[in-house]
Amino acid sequence: MSARPILGAAAAAALLLLGTAAAAPSAAAPADPTQTVTVDAEGRIAADGTVTLSGTYRCLSGTGPVFVGSSVSQSTPTLRYGIGGTRAVCDGEEHRWENTGRAPGDVLKAGPAHVEATVVELRPEGILLEPVFHAVGNQDVTLVLA
Repeated sequence: MSARPILGAAAAAALLLLGTAAAAPSAAAPADPTQTVTVDAEGRIAADGTVTLSGTYRCLSGTGPVFVGSSVSQSTPTLRYGIGGTRAVCDGEEHRWENTGRAPGDVLKAGPAHVEATVVELRPEGILLEPVFHAVGNQDVTLVLA
């Protein structure tokens, strides 16, 4: 079996788990100041509803693949929409991340929003992949028309 479908499934699982990170803040991020994630104060939204979010991250190496995921909320703070995921390079250096995606329908508009970004590792644990959170960042942003 090719590794590509397995990595794709792992990435999808990571993005799904990112939506639960805020629901379980005790598991969200260790108090390690060398691992961080930030969100730029301005995001972009295109006429077709495509949202682009960005920021920086810094993480230390792990044993599994690591991703930067992001979600955005607007009028209802408890309703967040996943906006893409980016593979992370965990070498202790600061890197830029950028995620692009669309929420269902036309629920997101230009204006104030809230973004959560998460750096999560999918660590092999037996035959499963255990999510290990390296950093979580929250930021009030402005979505501007792209």
